[in-house]
Amino acid sequence: MDTEKKDCSLGEYFVKRRVLDELRLDELAQKGTWSTKPTLGERLKESLRCSVPRLKHILLSWIPVLSWLPHYSIRENFIGDLISGCSVGIMHLPQGTFAVISIMIGSVTERLAPDIDFPANGTNGTDLDARDAHRVEIACSLTVLTGIFQILLGVVRFGFVVTYLSEPLIRGYTTGSACHVCVSQLKYLFGVKPARFTGPLSLIYTLVDICRLLPETKVPELVVSLVALSVLIVVKEINDCYRQKLPMPIPIEIIAIIAATIIIHFADLTSKYNIDVVGEIPSGLKAPRVPDATLFTDVIGDAFAIAIVGYAINISLGKTFALKHGYKVDSNQELVALGLSNTVGSFFQCYSVTSSLSRSLVQESTGGKTQVAGLISSVIVLVTVLKIGSLFSDLPKAVLSTIVFVNLKGMFKQFLDVSLLWKTNKVDLMVWLVTFTSTILLNLDLGLAVSVGFSMLTVIFRTQLPRYSILGQVSGTDLYLDTDTYKEAKEIPGIKIFRSSTTIYYTNAEMYLEALQEKSGIEIGKLLTAKKQRKAVRRLSKDTFSEMNERKVSAGLKEQSQGDVVAFDLTETSINGLSIGQVNKAYQHYTTMSDSDSETSYHGDNSINKVSQRGNEEKERAVRSGTHSIILDISTTSFVDTVSVKTLKNIFRDFGEIDLDVYLAGCQACVVEQLEAAGFFSESIPKSRLFVTVHDAVLHILKKLRDTDFVLNVLCSTQM
Repeated sequence: MDTEKKDCSLGEYFVKRRVLDELRLDELAQKGTWSTKPTLGERLKESLRCSVPRLKHILLSWIPVLSWLPHYSIRENFIGDLISGCSVGIMHLPQGTFAVISIMIGSVTERLAPDIDFPANGTNGTDLDARDAHRVEIACSLTVLTGIFQILLGVVRFGFVVTYLSEPLIRGYTTGSACHVCVSQLKYLFGVKPARFTGPLSLIYTLVDICRLLPETKVPELVVSLVALSVLIVVKEINDCYRQKLPMPIPIEIIAIIAATIIIHFADLTSKYNIDVVGEIPSGLKAPRVPDATLFTDVIGDAFAIAIVGYAINISLGKTFALKHGYKVDSNQELVALGLSNTVGSFFQCYSVTSSLSRSLVQESTGGKTQVAGLISSVIVLVTVLKIGSLFSDLPKAVLSTIVFVNLKGMFKQFLDVSLLWKTNKVDLMVWLVTFTSTILLNLDLGLAVSVGFSMLTVIFRTQLPRYSILGQVSGTDLYLDTDTYKEAKEIPGIKIFRSSTTIYYTNAEMYLEALQEKSGIEIGKLLTAKKQRKAVRRLSKDTFSEMNERKVSAGLKEQSQGDVVAFDLTETSINGLSIGQVNKAYQHYTTMSDSDSETSYHGDNSINKVSQRGNEEKERAVRSGTHSIILDISTTSFVDTVSVKTLKNIFRDFGEIDLDVYLAGCQACVVEQLEAAGFFSESIPKSRLFVTVHDAVLHILKKLRDTDFVLNVLCSTQM
């Protein structure tokens, strides 16, 4: 459409479009699609018919449950989803959401609603009811703003950042997260109450505090933990060993929760041994309420940070399980779903949520296959909150902790990545170790930021430190491989084929030029300097010989009048310390000077310049080891910027000045378009220097050189 508008005026354009439409309608009528030209109504029906599939596709992409739920297999998936949903639903009862998000939101509420702002009447204490009510308002406003940010980021396709979360980064991050979860559950296993730490090194401080409190361990809770842990491990191993024979995995998590609750309740172990249990679970739901928008200005920065951290945790866990089970995660869809959860939940006095590592592991390890498991766990939580929450008041927290511990087994197996990456890729190993270490020391939010930053630095370093190579041909094929790596690849005499392992752009363009000179053995700077010096010498010698010729003519005339003859010897003439005669003697085989030439001043001048020029060219060829053509294989280059275009122009110019032909090979179509837009091609760099493959460029050069006897002699001497 834009092209047609350029060739005609706006009125002419619409006339052309009308004619084309009429011709198309005639063609459809002839093919039998319509018996006659369609009316306006028929055209409208046709457009609607074409738009329905597109509308369906958009609807399914934004509401994916409509695509998979109609095809849900009850026989294959329902049992596993049921067991998994019940296990996770019961785990939800005593806990809030993910610890990092809870801490981030708690810090905001404490900052905006400190205890000092809510003094109790007549006392020095704090009005807890007023304080908590205001903190709930702050949390709701923060949550709805977080959800709005996430929805907007999903609409603008912000999910592309997932591409910077490499597999080593995700596996290192989830392993570090597993350590955080493990340490957070230790207090329930030993029945101790360590201090609450936040910020960097909080994991270390918590672990040290737990070790300090070990002498105060509650033996009854430790016994409950060890018994539950033993039963869970044994039954899990049975499920793994006999998974082919068992009709369904043994739902040991649900059995352990129900059995522990019954035993603790009827044996009255809570009062006898002071075992820590879940306790009273509030019932009922609050009426929906619009969050306070006046607080948005106070929490906008925190809301954006929570939106990013919550999404990063969510997508990292999603990609972890996607890699394990072989499916794809829609990063933008995850953003929208998370945003909707937070936005809607904020109206019911909920605060921001994200994925939980421990509960996700429990859902995956207990047989959950689809989102039906999440639906079941949500129903259990809803029913529990509304009606049966009191039944689980005697559930020991130690049992829940052991369930988390056992299901962290898969995460801790990722420590085996270290030995594997040591053997395969040291850079990925560094990404894994830095991610794990930063996650442990700096917590999950800062640790993730440091990990992504370090991962991007490795990409930058890889592009700044690429591998440069000279390619050689594998005999009898059109393959060109690195001569240092493949011994069967041999260089073609006179042709240097140079390749970089990465894209050429502003960060490595200078190194590209340096590596080209080093690998090819051609030092552009020295050769250009030598050429300029030769030009200066030739100009100086021309002026000097002109003056000498004038003197010779005048002297000859003078001595001719006296009857004498002067013999002028050129062989020992010296100009600025350069022995011109000696240079000519060294390369006398290039020319045959007759007596008439030696006696004629202008002929003698030309012969000296020609011999000097040929001698210097011979020196250049010796330096270049017979190189006459250079092929730049830029097949790995996916884009060019202004710096890389300028660098390529300089290469063509500088190498051309020392009589070397430069060719480009393997350019992608997008790169050619960018080169054209940058004005790269010109009379000095024609498109005839551009080839699809290296082999095409080589064939062109060899065909061109067959017509030159001089180049054939050079090739023969090089092969000898």
